[in-house]
Amino acid sequence: MDNGNTPTPSRQDSGKKRSFGRRIMIGVASLLVLLAVVIGIFGYHYFQTALKPMNTKDNNVVQVHVPLGATSNKIGQILQDKKVVKSGMVFNYYVKSNKFTNFQAGYYQLKPSMTLKQIAKQLQKGGSAEPIQSTAGKLLVREGETVDQLAAEIPIQTDFTKAEFLKLMKDQSFFDQLAKKYPQLLTSAKNAKHVRYRLEGYLAPATYQAGKKMTLKDIVTQMVAKTDQNLQGSYATIKKQKRSVQEVLTLASLVEREGVSQTDRDKIAGVFLNRIKAGMALQSDISVQYALKTNKKTLTYKDLKVKSPYNLYTHTGYGPGPFANPSVSSIKAVLHPKDQKKGYYYFIANTKTGKVYFSQTYAQHQEKTSSLASDNK
Repeated sequence: MDNGNTPTPSRQDSGKKRSFGRRIMIGVASLLVLLAVVIGIFGYHYFQTALKPMNTKDNNVVQVHVPLGATSNKIGQILQDKKVVKSGMVFNYYVKSNKFTNFQAGYYQLKPSMTLKQIAKQLQKGGSAEPIQSTAGKLLVREGETVDQLAAEIPIQTDFTKAEFLKLMKDQSFFDQLAKKYPQLLTSAKNAKHVRYRLEGYLAPATYQAGKKMTLKDIVTQMVAKTDQNLQGSYATIKKQKRSVQEVLTLASLVEREGVSQTDRDKIAGVFLNRIKAGMALQSDISVQYALKTNKKTLTYKDLKVKSPYNLYTHTGYGPGPFANPSVSSIKAVLHPKDQKKGYYYFIANTKTGKVYFSQTYAQHQEKTSSLASDNK
């Protein structure tokens, strides 16, 4: 008989629900335990692997810089980033648990094949104050190459980084040392204003030895010494022509990039010298490309108006300094130009054939430019 009350669940039903809930809890707990075991096994395996060398077969040297005051945790991260160790965290644990202390700041030549113990002991011994070359090699400086372009090649051809090279190019104390050693060569560069790199133009194109244990300063000094050697027979001529080395190398760097054949370079040098004598802007696209840090061949009118002391469309004279590192032949072209007395003030090249045409007046230049328009698209 229904008395209107809600029936109460039986003890049997309550027991079933508690049993089901217990099974769920046991299942979840079991899953968590299993997950913890898997993570533990994986973590243990990773930890044990990270204690071993990064790659026992990789003997390539990696130059690592440890800054002053770096903790073992920071050093571990640096080593991991440089791919010398697998885990910076494990390295930090290893050195602390094995009581390795007193790590020294400096530059180190390490290998992925080294054990953590070997690396730790090396860090205790101390590195070099400056970056050094770890293996004997060679470094090529190409004709017409800029400092920035050479910087991109540095990590490919040596153990040094692009940043280390560019930092050295901005190192005033290093430049001052070189200027004291090579006064004939670098005095005018030292006095120049608004230059991007004081050694731009002074790194002679050649192949240099990058011997083992050589510093970056050693290698760059070779380049400057080579430039000084190349100019030994020309210093008297430069003085006689009442020019500075900075001016000669600046024009030579433009001639290097503007001309292809030696005959063209000789004549282009004459054009530049005539324009300077007449107080005209050199109007070289090379100067704008350098100012913009670009290699694009077609420049816009906006590009030609870029605000930079290196823009020789908007500034007369030589500008701050060289735009690249010129060859000996381009330097000779500036010192011994061809056809300067013919009064050429303009030149334009056919980009298809490479032939260069020279003009005495702007009207002649415009006519030649129009006739080459289809080839120079």
